[in-house]
Amino acid sequence: MFSILEAAGWPIWPLLAASIVALALIIERFISLKTAKVAPPKLLDEAMAVSRDAVPVPDVVTQLEQNSALGEILASGLRALNSNPTCSESDLRATLEAAGRTVAHRLEKYLSALATIASAAPLLGLLGTVVGMIEIFGSQAPAGSSAGVANPVQLAHGISVALYNTAFGLIIAIPALIFWRYFRGRVDEYLLTLELASERFVRHLATLRR
Repeated sequence: MFSILEAAGWPIWPLLAASIVALALIIERFISLKTAKVAPPKLLDEAMAVSRDAVPVPDVVTQLEQNSALGEILASGLRALNSNPTCSESDLRATLEAAGRTVAHRLEKYLSALATIASAAPLLGLLGTVVGMIEIFGSQAPAGSSAGVANPVQLAHGISVALYNTAFGLIIAIPALIFWRYFRGRVDEYLLTLELASERFVRHLATLRR
């Protein structure tokens, strides 16, 4: 492996750093975007059951808030009713929407960085290709010496730099792009689920106002 890195030259190091960052982001997103951490399937029904007759006590609301992203949104509505039992339905909806925007920002965290790596990796590979081409042309002997014969060692090194960096750039960019599209679709699906759940919960909370 080290021999490949050595043959690829210095342009491979930014690509290697990008690959490490991309791998870390992919692992982090897989952990953070688990369904249990974002929108547990039965949480909305459980929250509505607990608050069917009255607003739960603050300890129950805090427990709901710490459950998941959906729980955080639902808890914001319950807190609004605890602080102002006569608040209007539009105020409740605004409170849940504000909490939803915060959650949405957190769900989309690092996706732009992953997309940037997917876009930049081929360009970094192209940079390595250009560097390799420069070395190839630099391997040509000066005019009038040895009939312009190229230095074979420098020529081979230039070719390896060009090819290795092109390959590494694509190897990094393709998985990064695939995972970015996957996470983007998953986040969009979660956002729709959270929006529908919030709308249903607002209508439920409207019946608890005094």
